[in-house]
Amino acid sequence: MTEQHITFRPRPDQFAFTFGGAEPVLRVRPGSVLTLWSEDAYCGRIGSAQDLASAALNPGELNPQTGPFWIEGAEPGDVLAVHLVDLTPARSWGASALIPFFGGLTSTPQDAGLQAPLDERTYIYEYDSTRHTVQFSAQAGDFTVALPADPMLGTVGVAPAQREVRTSLVPDYFGGNMDTPEMRAGSTVYLRVNVEGALFSLGDGHYRQGEGESCGTAVEGALNVTVIVDLIKGGEAADAPAWPRLENDTHVMTIGSGRPLEGAWKASQVEMVGWLSRLHGLDLLDAYQLLSQISEVPLANVVDTNFSCLTKVDKRLLPSAPVFDGIHADLARRAAALGTISY
Repeated sequence: MTEQHITFRPRPDQFAFTFGGAEPVLRVRPGSVLTLWSEDAYCGRIGSAQDLASAALNPGELNPQTGPFWIEGAEPGDVLAVHLVDLTPARSWGASALIPFFGGLTSTPQDAGLQAPLDERTYIYEYDSTRHTVQFSAQAGDFTVALPADPMLGTVGVAPAQREVRTSLVPDYFGGNMDTPEMRAGSTVYLRVNVEGALFSLGDGHYRQGEGESCGTAVEGALNVTVIVDLIKGGEAADAPAWPRLENDTHVMTIGSGRPLEGAWKASQVEMVGWLSRLHGLDLLDAYQLLSQISEVPLANVVDTNFSCLTKVDKRLLPSAPVFDGIHADLARRAAALGTISY
């Protein structure tokens, strides 16, 4: 079968704001290369430090998704493998904001208090494509610092099961708004297919984000995105993940989401225990003991409707055990063969 290379730039009326419940924009074959454009989390409504979120944003139009894409042949129980080939800022700036009653260190609707909201501010980070940096500038002083850009996708997901429709602001077992810096170029994400066609979408580009996304917004920016999507059939997989999994050249990772944060941690740990058990032929309790000695646990977000937490394991600590017959390495080779991506 000839490999497809599809280029798609959505019109404003083609964005989805949910996982599930949206009609597919295109049908694509497994193995296809998708070159896409994704809008920032604000729908492009913040462009200067004078644009305050409370006035500029439409609460019903946040985290616009490029997609969903119908993956031909995808059925419940299969595994969708999405390799992130390239993520390139599409603008010369990104924006971050302090938003009333949103963020990790203020009262929120889920964690109410009597104090007034923090002052509202918008920060514009200039992106230097030559140096590949974003520039932080303090608003109450002269402090500036150039930070390395590290583009990532905040949202990658598929439709939930049983006709459920979830806002693109939420992370859960189907992926969604996980906001982990590990969702960068070179990573492969594995998602369980819950409905026919999978209905895969992505968005919420960040030019840089710290672990936890403390204030609730990263350096938000539009991205040019190239991915390869492939499909692992249920009969071949026999290990469809209950929660999203990630793999890069050095680590395997699981992502759990929920509230409280302990629940997100538990979900990621349970998923990793089961994965290690299957990969290395271990008894569950042996895998549990092993994980206790080798796990890394960075936070993804502590601000969304559900929190997200990763469990990471360095593959170099353990005997080689190819995941899904080595599909990550194969996808990485195919990505390298594409050469330089032009947008």
